[in-house]
Amino acid sequence: MKLLQLLCLSLFCVLPLQARVVPGRYDMATVRDASTLETRIIEDWHPWSKDAAVRQKLIEINIGEWWPGQKVRLPVTLFAPATGGPCRHLIVGNSGAELKAASPTAAMLRLVKENGVGVALIGMTTIDAMEPVGKLDIGMKAHFLQTKDARYTPAWIWGLSDMRALTAAMAEPTVFQPVKVLVTGASKRGVGAAAAAIADDRFTAVLPVVAPIIDPPGGPYVEGLRPAELTRANDKFLLDLGAGRITNAPATAVDVLVSRDRIRAAERITLEEARAAGWSKKEIDDACTLAWEVCRLTNYLPALKKRGLEIFYIEGSNDNVSPGLLELGRRFPQLPISVIPGGQHGGAKTAGFLKQVGSLPEVDATLYAFAQHHFLGARPMITPPHVTHRWDKSSRCLQVTVTFPDKAEPQKNELWWSINRQPDYTHAMEYDIWQSTPLRQTGPATFTGETVLPSDPATLNFVTVHQHTTNGSTLTLSSPYLSAKTK
Repeated sequence: MKLLQLLCLSLFCVLPLQARVVPGRYDMATVRDASTLETRIIEDWHPWSKDAAVRQKLIEINIGEWWPGQKVRLPVTLFAPATGGPCRHLIVGNSGAELKAASPTAAMLRLVKENGVGVALIGMTTIDAMEPVGKLDIGMKAHFLQTKDARYTPAWIWGLSDMRALTAAMAEPTVFQPVKVLVTGASKRGVGAAAAAIADDRFTAVLPVVAPIIDPPGGPYVEGLRPAELTRANDKFLLDLGAGRITNAPATAVDVLVSRDRIRAAERITLEEARAAGWSKKEIDDACTLAWEVCRLTNYLPALKKRGLEIFYIEGSNDNVSPGLLELGRRFPQLPISVIPGGQHGGAKTAGFLKQVGSLPEVDATLYAFAQHHFLGARPMITPPHVTHRWDKSSRCLQVTVTFPDKAEPQKNELWWSINRQPDYTHAMEYDIWQSTPLRQTGPATFTGETVLPSDPATLNFVTVHQHTTNGSTLTLSSPYLSAKTK
């Protein structure tokens, strides 16, 4: 805190104070300028030790000068087939920030070996763990408080990292000459993928995993603005959890949840800091929205559709980093998405995070299927289904009918539901229970199912999940996330 105060004091002496909070912007000419990468070769091209059919190169690049005198450098590991011409297709993904070679796995490795797809993995992590450790995050917050420019937020630098990784790959024209580029990542790396795909038209497809789509991840960017009722609910949940009064989550989750909240808060500015910097109430409120504007893909859908960007999101229903799924379903029912019922963000299994979306085999299979479609046209994508439902209060029966406008007929189809769900941004929501029943085919591209509940629910949320297999790949997609009116 003292370091942040000193930085803020020095910044006030040298930087002009803006009249309002502005969204972060990218200087795309600089983003694409390979001469500014200041590339340092750590390991030049050589056969990959795990498979000689694949070659590898490790470099370190300059992501950019975040503020005068502060450059951010990250490692990039490049992969390509050991033989053949330049890769015409490329996946930009992520790895740890350590200065060592990363490895492609599962879907990415198959795509390199079987289809000649190139891979660029940029080492990126939370701001507090990026070099200079213990100073970069503090400087980021100090500059945001002074300039009111949302360039100084995690989402902005995460997005920049993926774009600069693409620039680094394209600086190797004998290996990479991509016509199509897919960017993907989970959590903060999904934030970066979305931001990069929005800003940089070199990307032709994006697949973020457990990343926010419509609402801020984890709560307001300005710490201290969380509604009091949510704070009370979380405090009570932690108290009951520690006392063994919660049956669907282990008491060992308490320390994990508290530590996670502290880490998340450390990357954000506080209400006290904003007020001390002279911010108005409107500027404070605006910051909570604009801090994530670079990755809020729903604000750019018409332009992205016109550009031809292919989009597919994968989300967990029980993930407080990707809230607002009901609003998303109401406003954007045609956004291609796979909502994993009961899917959680991640963390220690001792905290009861047993369905971590990023590690599920069906998620990796969907990345493979999406890439097979986008790069090779080897399979079709599926249009999000149209859903109708009927809730009969007297019999407590929910009936759901799903129709695929593109006449698709997935081989596996299920109805999932959860009753009396806890609100977004609460710890309890991450442990809500889901149940399922198969859907049966009742007509061409039409599936129907129902469930009878044992008692009247206060709320009833549901989603249908479908698996479509063709040409050796399986795509898992869902309907929009929906709610039945039970009262």
